Amino acid sequence: MGRPLFYDILEKPATSCIITICSVIWLVIQKKNIGYSQVGLSYETAVEGHYWRIITSAFSHISILHLVFNMSALWSLGVVEELGHVGLGMAYYLHYTLVLVILSGVLVLGIYHLLIVRFKIDYFRRVTAVGYSCVVFGWMTILSVKQPSSKLDLFGFLSLPISFAPFESLIFTSIIVPQASFVGHLSGILVGYAISWGLIGGMNNYWALTMLGWMLVVFVFSLKKSGAYDFRFLEIESVTDPSLPSVRFVGNGRTLQMGAIPVSGMEVV
Repeated sequence: MGRPLFYDILEKPATSCIITICSVIWLVIQKKNIGYSQVGLSYETAVEGHYWRIITSAFSHISILHLVFNMSALWSLGVVEELGHVGLGMAYYLHYTLVLVILSGVLVLGIYHLLIVRFKIDYFRRVTAVGYSCVVFGWMTILSVKQPSSKLDLFGFLSLPISFAPFESLIFTSIIVPQASFVGHLSGILVGYAISWGLIGGMNNYWALTMLGWMLVVFVFSLKKSGAYDFRFLEIESVTDPSLPSVRFVGNGRTLQMGAIPVSGMEVV
């Protein structure tokens, strides 16, 4: 018999808080019938100054399966909080979670810009991404470099070697879930490597608080400038969760497939 979940929560307080936040946001999205286009990140909305969507898109999930998959992986990756003796720990986890949220979102927009302007692929103007997978893939990558012997546990019974998890998950999710954002997941991996190789470093409490402060300023300013400050968008576009009736395990059980009809222009990250 395993030990009570309460002790695991105490050992992963930051991870537990993020999972709680994402779960509460999902409940609000369902209760308010908020559409993915109202909280998601797209190139078109970013060009219009909706920079606040970098934050809202990261913590929003439309499907319960999407939420469960991301939070299950995140719970396993929360082991980073317990590795203070090897230079990781809770402070490191919080500092670089902030970096991953911001930089992976910015990188997604940068890649979209390149695809649109350089390669003339206008499809990426309207693609709207939602989900915490950018950060999840970033932590997979960091842990694969810092602790290559670790395991990634999903749903309590599926265990993957962390050293292969980032690209293995990238390939499988792209094949099995057509709506999965290859660009979003790849962005998280690239930022994760930049952090783990020391290309992005020096984060401490001062820089984390400074970054958080500027993030809040930009969030509020862009929210007001975009006309969404009165939160009228909370009442627009009804969205149901079509994934519930058609859940099934695929292949060797590593991946969950959502049998819903794809929503045009949406990518889950």
